[in-house]
Amino acid sequence: MQAKIIIGLIFWLMTTLCFAQIPFGNSQPNNIRYYLNRTACEITQNSLSGVNSLGDWEGIKKQRYRELVEMLGLYDNPLEGERPPLNIKKTGTVRQKGYRIEKIYYESLPSLYVPANLYIPDGIKKPVPAILYVCGHAPTQKERYQEHAQKFAKLGFVCLVIETIQFGEVRGMHRGQESYGQFHWYSRGYNAAGVETWNGIRGIDLLSQLPEVDPEKIGVTGISGGGSQSWYLPAIDQRIKAAAAVAGAGSLEGQIYHRTIDEHCDCMMPNNTYLQDFADFGALIAPRPFMIAQTNRDGYYSFESVQTLYNKIKKIYTFYEEEENLILAEGSGKHGYGETFELRKDILAFFLKELMDKDISEKEIEAFDQEILPRLSVEELRVYVDGIPEDDRTSTIQDSFVKLASPPEISNKKEFENYRTTVIDFLKKQTFHAFPKKETPLDVHLEFQDKNFGKYGREVYRFTSEKDWKLELSLKRTLPKDSLQPVLLVLRNPEEKRYASEGFVSGAGKNMNIVFFEARGIGNTGWSQQLQWHIRRASNWTGRTIASMRVYDVLRCVQVLRNTSGIDPENISIAAQGEMATVALYAALLDGNIKNLVIKNPPATQNIASSPDGTGDAIEMLNCLRITDLPQVAGLLFPNNFIAVKDLPPSYQWAEKLYTNLGTSNHWIKVEKVSEWKP
Repeated sequence: MQAKIIIGLIFWLMTTLCFAQIPFGNSQPNNIRYYLNRTACEITQNSLSGVNSLGDWEGIKKQRYRELVEMLGLYDNPLEGERPPLNIKKTGTVRQKGYRIEKIYYESLPSLYVPANLYIPDGIKKPVPAILYVCGHAPTQKERYQEHAQKFAKLGFVCLVIETIQFGEVRGMHRGQESYGQFHWYSRGYNAAGVETWNGIRGIDLLSQLPEVDPEKIGVTGISGGGSQSWYLPAIDQRIKAAAAVAGAGSLEGQIYHRTIDEHCDCMMPNNTYLQDFADFGALIAPRPFMIAQTNRDGYYSFESVQTLYNKIKKIYTFYEEEENLILAEGSGKHGYGETFELRKDILAFFLKELMDKDISEKEIEAFDQEILPRLSVEELRVYVDGIPEDDRTSTIQDSFVKLASPPEISNKKEFENYRTTVIDFLKKQTFHAFPKKETPLDVHLEFQDKNFGKYGREVYRFTSEKDWKLELSLKRTLPKDSLQPVLLVLRNPEEKRYASEGFVSGAGKNMNIVFFEARGIGNTGWSQQLQWHIRRASNWTGRTIASMRVYDVLRCVQVLRNTSGIDPENISIAAQGEMATVALYAALLDGNIKNLVIKNPPATQNIASSPDGTGDAIEMLNCLRITDLPQVAGLLFPNNFIAVKDLPPSYQWAEKLYTNLGTSNHWIKVEKVSEWKP
């Protein structure tokens, strides 16, 4: 018992001291970079923190697995049971000294083809171990990484090299958010890593079917993007008996704080719905042999951030009494296999030991690795020698890999209630999971008041929405304070022109008090639009989006209003236009007691791309399109009043029809301007 306590203390120190490098001692309110840094640090610190025994880990292991499957967007694929046929096609063979290269492609999903080179040693008399080599983000992938496969083949391994959809013979859209503004992929629950992982799983299927391969001795390795895959694949697929991940992961705190995330493709971290770090993924590999290989001057990952992951995962291996199966191999120099390719030598020796039960000396493996093998050209290794299959959907797989929700047919109130409950439950779990589990005290302060604005004066209140966020609302009283009065909460937009919101709700103050509110990133807490590309990507890696954070701010603002003197807590309305209409819709749905929602120029859908530089409307929310979309959220506000200012996009006809079908068409109100609305 005493030994276990000492071991636990050592691991606690090893996994806690790393945070000392990040200065989070003093709060910095309303600083988005500070907030994201602190949040990332907390995720890293909390990773595996409550796991203190093998029983603890086994108790949550299945849940962690399911969460990773979801975060990669693999939920719609047959991870268990029968899978579609691979329909392997061979297009040629290249013979080399000691092995041959078969040029093949297989069907990962119907019409999703994966070009590959299969290296098969000569003279195989009984099934041998195999390696799946997953390529990094480099053009001409099969050509670029061929030397690694050659080495494996010369050692007697079958080796399958598969391409990514980014730099393969068919160029798919892999860097969606990083380069092309596809931030709606977050809303779709799509991540390019999921497709690559699925293609790798099917690569394991292929190797397992080959007569030359021992299906009980399959390993996986790769570098950079392939390094990340070498974490995901063994975490998902138990058939992988050993894995070596090269320069594929660093702790989340290190990635966000040092902004190395900015240099990475989006596939280097799943959509982080469940606030996990790579230590959680590595724990799923335990107790199988796992080598984390990392150079010490990598511009994409600090070595310290990799050590953090290793130290955390080591605890799980210790519980299994298999500490020797987790290896941290350090190489010299920049992003790669090391200045003298020392990491490749380590990896070759690792797989010889783990899959062939061969111990080889450092001198022997070094001599072997120094052998220079002939390089083949891109054309010699090309798979699609007769052209790309006509039905190939590599370039469009992002549009179908994850199934999106369709507007349901609802004919009665019972069906409606069931649908609304299902949507809200899903959103709370998979869209707004990062909402604080314990609310920070609102700590409301009256900051300023005057008699100039509002018939009965104006009050400016400051409150704490969430740790690090102190926001303001401006309450213009047009009705006396001595009794409970209705209030209209107006959400200002980012970068809006002066008095734009005032003009939007002009005339509404005759019958209710007016509150103007700036959620985080708007007005006094605004950030540069040039920073928004980073914020949108970093937010996803910490399990949230700009829009979801603002939904939380609005919900907290409503809490403040319900406890403000002279405000009727049962008669709160929200008004929003443009980008903030998205926030208003979801906030009203989650609150459930917003009497009127006034909307102008809402987006037609959340399934739309953004500007590649990340500027402009940020309306994405994690996974939401798997269950709903903006027009359906509007309909789910039934029976409360929905006030449409000017024409809505045609997609909102579904919601209007729903109100009519449920007998409340008079609650769906159309006006040309807010002053026409008679609450």
